[in-house]
Amino acid sequence: MPAKIIDGKKIAQKILDGLKSKIKNLREKPGLALVLAGDNPASEIYINFKEKTCKEVGFYCERHNLDKNISEMDLLKLISELNQKKEVHGILVQLPLPKQINECLITNSILPHKDVDGFTSVNLGYLFSGNTILAPATARACLRLIESTGISIEGKNAVVVGRSEIVGKPTAIMLLERDATVTICHSRTRDLAEHTKNAEMLVAAAGKPKLITQDMVKENAVVIDVGINRLNGKIVGDVDFNGVKEIAGYITPVPGGVGPMTIAMLMENTLKAMELSPKNKY
Repeated sequence: MPAKIIDGKKIAQKILDGLKSKIKNLREKPGLALVLAGDNPASEIYINFKEKTCKEVGFYCERHNLDKNISEMDLLKLISELNQKKEVHGILVQLPLPKQINECLITNSILPHKDVDGFTSVNLGYLFSGNTILAPATARACLRLIESTGISIEGKNAVVVGRSEIVGKPTAIMLLERDATVTICHSRTRDLAEHTKNAEMLVAAAGKPKLITQDMVKENAVVIDVGINRLNGKIVGDVDFNGVKEIAGYITPVPGGVGPMTIAMLMENTLKAMELSPKNKY
């Protein structure tokens, strides 16, 4: 029996509708600043989606389009201004940045309580210590999509393919917090299939098109595909969807799975950032 499709777009819309209703009568609206440096086509698309969603939900939004040759100092100056701006509760700097910019430096210049991406060393440290404040949106999206199946995470064998600071590692930590037994695989893992075939919950976030094939997946597994790759003019995930859906229990499509949920989680983080702001918990 083919896998049940986890409709990330539908789940995300329900979350966004809830946020819209929640803030409707608030005098102060959550505020998000979007910063785009350069002319990366993919980044432009992502920022457009985030800006559109922000406005649809009723958040305050301001966008800063910067030249690809902007200096590190000028970018730091802008972030400093946004850090002090009362209307702005969250700051998102779209990655990747131009080659002359130190991404780690820029990320960590954002005040932790305005770090709606959850990428600063402070927020990643809180996540690792079990005291999560603002967690990375894509990792949160993966967990929410798994939870939407109604299957308990506790005690399950979970495999995360990918070890990035913004998806793989945070997702693994969040699964661990929910009492899964977690294995992290990566480009140096020997016999990847040996690990993935034991996964009751599999998160593919390696950035390699159709890396996960049908023979690598356990029957009835929950498969979350984070990948967004261009292959032969089409957008595909890290999972061979057509093959894997024949054996998995649940699977996310690409597009329409993790992507919309990531934006929904970003909006939730922005509301949370507004709630954190006056409390100054850092």
